[in-house]
Amino acid sequence: MHPTVILVINFLLSLSFLIVLHELGHFIPARLFKTRVEKFYLFFDIKYSLFKKKIGDTVYGIGWLPLGGYVKISGMIDESMDTEAMALPPQPWEFRSKPAWQRLIIMLGGVIVNVIVGFAIYIILILNLGGQQATGSDVKYGFGFPETLEKEGFKQGDQVLLVNGDTLDQGRLLTQRLIFRNVKTVTVLRDGKPVTLNISKDIGSKIFNDGVAGALEPRVPFVVRDTEPGTPAAKMGIAPGDKLLNVAGYPIAYHTDFTYAMNHKATMDKPFDVVYVHQGDTITKEVSLKGQKKQQLGVYPKFTETDAVKVKQLSYSLSESISKGIDRGYWAMSDYITQFKYVFTKKGASQLGGFGTIAKLYPDTFDWIHFWETTAWISFVLAIMNILPIPALDGGHVTFLLYEIITGRKPGDKFLERAQIIGILILLTLMVYANGNDLYKWIMERFF
Repeated sequence: MHPTVILVINFLLSLSFLIVLHELGHFIPARLFKTRVEKFYLFFDIKYSLFKKKIGDTVYGIGWLPLGGYVKISGMIDESMDTEAMALPPQPWEFRSKPAWQRLIIMLGGVIVNVIVGFAIYIILILNLGGQQATGSDVKYGFGFPETLEKEGFKQGDQVLLVNGDTLDQGRLLTQRLIFRNVKTVTVLRDGKPVTLNISKDIGSKIFNDGVAGALEPRVPFVVRDTEPGTPAAKMGIAPGDKLLNVAGYPIAYHTDFTYAMNHKATMDKPFDVVYVHQGDTITKEVSLKGQKKQQLGVYPKFTETDAVKVKQLSYSLSESISKGIDRGYWAMSDYITQFKYVFTKKGASQLGGFGTIAKLYPDTFDWIHFWETTAWISFVLAIMNILPIPALDGGHVTFLLYEIITGRKPGDKFLERAQIIGILILLTLMVYANGNDLYKWIMERFF
């Protein structure tokens, strides 16, 4: 089966699972409070349903448009805009006839379920798989750092030990900590001695703007594994087993040095020298990347030392798994909320992605660990996005209900109808923009 097909299957399976559970979060409290649910749908059924069956007062079905799902609750102004039903006298089984606190629980149900599901998946994964630990001292040659972090005082080969005085179990995740959390100090092991660095308050913005938010790479001695046909490396005769010594004036000892040289020293518009050892001879050749689509040499490293990173496998009891699962879920949500401050920037807006970006988070093989980890994270994302105070989202309904509970005054139906229309327009605009970004990126990658 083609990897793209598997990726799409994983995406739709995960999305369907989360949508059904989210809608159950609305459906169950609605039924408990004796509120009629007219429809329960996976995906949208605009003009047509793939499947539908009426059981009691509810039509259960699957729509053809996989952009979400919904429950149609009687007596509620929602995306169906059923104004005719709202013009009739309220009935005891309708949403609008229920006390505000019951309506609030019904509207919060989907978000609450998404949060619970995310925590549950993390807890189950940790209980069954345990965890891994690779602190800075477990990384034999230390980490490679981008230029942005060099300016903060980090040096190539530093071993990350502490962040704000606490051990960082996965030293490679330092960048994630810096961009999402309030990090004031980082302690590294340098030349066998601990060194504490004071971190700038705006380090997160610097990392984001410079595009270096990925995980740190442990350094491994550089030996050529292979070269890509047709690339500068292949054309100059670099072969498997060769060693690079210098690229664009930057000395190469580890594969992260090569990455650094290509990112910060080599340029597309100016030729540079590459020094390498081939069959015992040291060779220097000038290379030009002009006319290439990407700034790459076409060399792939071979990791010759399997003990360069020592990873400890940890196991946890049920109580420990619950604690760590909740902690992981909390930080997953916290980090996602923090990233909104980057979204509302020129660069952040340009990186906003739609369904294509989300789908690429899933594996293109049947890797169930990766699948469930991604599903848990997306469940938290759905919870946060749905609780935003935008009309047409759960958060919009919750905002109006809180206003009613606090003031004792219920917003009028006409106001709610207009707010719903505005909310739908906002969501459609964001959807078109985000998916337009995906299409633009695909076109640029494929044809330019």
